[in-house]
Amino acid sequence: MLPWFSPDRFPLYLAPMAGVTDVVFRGMCKELGADVMVTEFVSAEGILQRDDRTRHYTDFDEAQRPIGVQLFGSDGVRMGEAARKIIDWKQPDFIDINFGCPVNKVVAKNGGSSLLKDCPLLQSVAAEVAKAVPIPVTAKMRIGWDAQNVNAVEVARILEDSGMQAIAVHGRTRAQGYTGEADWEVIDQVAAAVKIPVIGNGDIHSGADVQRRRAQTRVRGIMIGRAAMTNPWVFQEAKHFLATGEQSKPASIEDRFAFMRRHCVAAIAHDGRGREFEILRSMRNRLMNYTKSIPGGKWLRQHFSQVASLTQLDDILAAYFRHQEELANAQEELAVDGVRCA
Repeated sequence: MLPWFSPDRFPLYLAPMAGVTDVVFRGMCKELGADVMVTEFVSAEGILQRDDRTRHYTDFDEAQRPIGVQLFGSDGVRMGEAARKIIDWKQPDFIDINFGCPVNKVVAKNGGSSLLKDCPLLQSVAAEVAKAVPIPVTAKMRIGWDAQNVNAVEVARILEDSGMQAIAVHGRTRAQGYTGEADWEVIDQVAAAVKIPVIGNGDIHSGADVQRRRAQTRVRGIMIGRAAMTNPWVFQEAKHFLATGEQSKPASIEDRFAFMRRHCVAAIAHDGRGREFEILRSMRNRLMNYTKSIPGGKWLRQHFSQVASLTQLDDILAAYFRHQEELANAQEELAVDGVRCA
């Protein structure tokens, strides 16, 4: 059994998200309480062709353990070869297979969630990878292709029989993408149908969400994805809620700004100090995500959409407080004038 599923533990996973869960962000989420990491997905063919960019996605720091490298593809033998190469490069704690990605360019290559429509091929892929490597293999899947083809229980049993040691289930179909609500009844059915640990994924935004799904289903862990993009403190908040039954105080604006800047500095340090403009440009969407729930977030997003240097970022953050102070003063003056008019 995977050691992070011992009876007294309920691990919180950071979901693999392309373009988001890079080595820098994973490290910061680990500090905030994420227990298990999975890399952004990588193409098995890219690994076999020794593509440097693909290999870059498999990087991780020792502090991020336990960590798995996620592979996608449709040829089990080739994927097994790719997994062995990854293990030769840097020993992850497990290999994860992507049977859930809904993106067209992945599905078109018969990867990701497309295998949910072809159970014999899915079984072959899972079994070949499990046979090829000396470390545990897990899988991530969706509940089915569409509403008429919800086959999560069948797929989970096939994966268990094929040697998977845990399964993460996103409670939406491929057709849903990220719309609608995650179906946790189906996730619970999967958890009841197999003996291996099932990790539930979908619509987890708070510690209360984690506690509710833990209490109402038979999952052995929770995977958090998009909520971490806007609020990486969600792991810290969840652990506090599980321990006390109370919501913790949300991260302050100052904490959020410190995190934003630290993320940018770490990204520059990791990817090359001579590329500050390119890295800050690539960070714009990340910074805008962090403004969700911040008063004056629209003002920040307008300015973050043009940020190109750390100096400019510092100027924006300083200007934000001035802007908020001016708004507060204006509102106070309106209130006073209203009293006078009355």
